[in-house]
Amino acid sequence: MHLVCPAGNLPALQAAIDAGADAVYAGFRDQTNARAFPGLNFSDDELRRGISYAHARGRKVYLALNTYPDSARLSIWERAVDKAADFGCDAIIAAEMSVLDYATRTYPRLARHLSVQGSATTAPALRYMYEHFGIERAVLPRVLSVQQVERLCEQSPVPLEVFAFGSLCIMVEGRCQLSSYVTGASPNRHGVCSPASFVRWDEHADGSRSVRLNQVLIDRFKPSEPAGYPTVCKGRFAVGGETFHALEEPTSLNTLELLPRLAAAGVAALKIEGRQRGVAYVTSVTRTWREALDRYQAAPSGWSSDPAWQKELSKHAEGHQTTLGPYHRNWH
Repeated sequence: MHLVCPAGNLPALQAAIDAGADAVYAGFRDQTNARAFPGLNFSDDELRRGISYAHARGRKVYLALNTYPDSARLSIWERAVDKAADFGCDAIIAAEMSVLDYATRTYPRLARHLSVQGSATTAPALRYMYEHFGIERAVLPRVLSVQQVERLCEQSPVPLEVFAFGSLCIMVEGRCQLSSYVTGASPNRHGVCSPASFVRWDEHADGSRSVRLNQVLIDRFKPSEPAGYPTVCKGRFAVGGETFHALEEPTSLNTLELLPRLAAAGVAALKIEGRQRGVAYVTSVTRTWREALDRYQAAPSGWSSDPAWQKELSKHAEGHQTTLGPYHRNWH
């Protein structure tokens, strides 16, 4: 299985490659990708340099073009596809059919991966994307049980990639309504959940902090309590006289213990979430998964998860908690 790691900037790309990533995924500094945070992503020159760095070491770079353009702005996504081909990207990761269609017609030799934002959870959906747009890989949404992943691996016409570690999304990928409800800015049209322009942090006299999204109170944090980026789904709400994480607790997906089962199913690649995270995160998580994969490849039958790996990954988890998420549900 290939290890596909996040690169929010050039130092993170280099760190991921140095720590053992087989491929990295990156985006331009615009709304063509779903991590359009201020100060994040790549200029044209930086992406060229990143591709050269990766290719010199036998690794790959995928360009995330995974948001949904409206018809008036489609040319922006088309120019991004042009650049991907011109710069030598190894694949684009796209969700919207017009973007995939343009890439298919204009650059048939440029590999096309179906983004998780495409929300393909069935064999017919995967088959449609393969037959119409020649996708070479599909990234599965983080809402499937491990049994569903196994069945899709049996039925899919293309290799499949699954998320192995990182932030969870409670919505069907690409269909989030919570952030757009509060801000009026769709994550899939503006390239980011909880756009920074709508976020306001307030420091209080007792050292506590509160955060609002478009003037809506999302959470309050005690002085010593770690605070993550404010998203509606992971805020705390007053429900039935109790205040708690009513929708989703801050926690990270961690599938390390499922590695043998995912390998046996035929999963082609494991994806690490976190283009918005720093170099320390990318280095540590990539190195840990590289060691786990190498040890599995060397001796599959005797492989077991090392407690030291889990301890290291927990340091970088949201809320310092990890979960198997939908993978471990007993209904499917």
